[in-house]
Amino acid sequence: MKAVHFGAGNIGRGFVGVLLHAGGYELVFSDVAAPLVEAINAADSYIVHEAGAGGQDREVTGFRAVNSATNPDGVAAEVASAEVVTTAVGPTILKFIAPHVLAGLHQRPAEAQPLQVMACENAVGATDTLKAEIQGLAGPDWDQLQHRAVFANTAVDRIVPGQATSIGIDVTVEPFYEWAIESGPFGDELPHIPGAHFVEDLGPYIERKLFTVNTGHATAAYLGHAAGLDTIAAALADPSVHAGVQAALEETSALLVAKHGFSNQEMTDYRRTILERFRNPSLPDTTARVGRQPLRKLSAAERFISPAAQAAERGLPVTGLLRAIGAALQFDLPEDDQSVQLQQKLTQIRSGELTAAEFTAAVTGLTQEHPLFAQVVRVVARQTN
Repeated sequence: MKAVHFGAGNIGRGFVGVLLHAGGYELVFSDVAAPLVEAINAADSYIVHEAGAGGQDREVTGFRAVNSATNPDGVAAEVASAEVVTTAVGPTILKFIAPHVLAGLHQRPAEAQPLQVMACENAVGATDTLKAEIQGLAGPDWDQLQHRAVFANTAVDRIVPGQATSIGIDVTVEPFYEWAIESGPFGDELPHIPGAHFVEDLGPYIERKLFTVNTGHATAAYLGHAAGLDTIAAALADPSVHAGVQAALEETSALLVAKHGFSNQEMTDYRRTILERFRNPSLPDTTARVGRQPLRKLSAAERFISPAAQAAERGLPVTGLLRAIGAALQFDLPEDDQSVQLQQKLTQIRSGELTAAEFTAAVTGLTQEHPLFAQVVRVVARQTN
């Protein structure tokens, strides 16, 4: 069995790759970073270090890498003969993965078992997004090709902090992980991935993870960064930041209880687990790293606006989430392109070139009629006065 994984970075190797290896798949990583591809091909194995209580070292073997920028034909050939394709590239990069998967489907024998495609991204419906990109590129050919692949959405959760370059392609991760995969598209032919669990309805799992883990992590990063704190652990040790994270997560929990039927106790226990994971002293993550790409994190389907919008529609409180949004607007990191763009937009508001309402509509995707819109506009206005 063979799995092609797009994105050979730390998450690709330290989460998705190690579980695919455990399932007996030959691993083919695809990436555009030439030095990383070369390092992977020069190694016979790498170690995934699980840092923290109960963690183990896990060796991964039986892999190679292909540079999709310089050898797209090689990537297509690997996809054509694989059983599984996965991604960990970021939701905005899926459109660049689609041509490679499509090229592989064109080469795939019609009588072969359908390729099992799963996008493992921090976004709702990421595999649907990838499928739509592939279908759009295929045009009329999609009628012929669509039976050569099945597409299943996933919810993934594992903290993989920034890594020291000295460890090569080894990866340090937390012991905890969750990989939930919707079972319906596969019928009776589930991928063999030990440690993953297959569910009929993935929606609650995706939103519980996105609105708790991702919302909480980013809230700690933005509130901590605004307070001048360098690490997530230091941020959560600060009473004001901790209270802000708790407030935001209590609001997202109330939404999840109302929408998906989780019990209050379930969400209380889940929040406690999440906060303990963030405090893991063996994973010194930084507020700068976690806060990167603030414009994406402030977009409509992401960790702040999506739960806040849904909560506002139900008349639930959003004060904690609005405070987190305000902190995200303060995130100023010159080495992060989106942070620079964000601060440029806020400068345009201060100079009168842009209004707070125009900024809110463009960045968050909210319409003026939405019950959250005016509240976010007020947050933006406070940050630019």
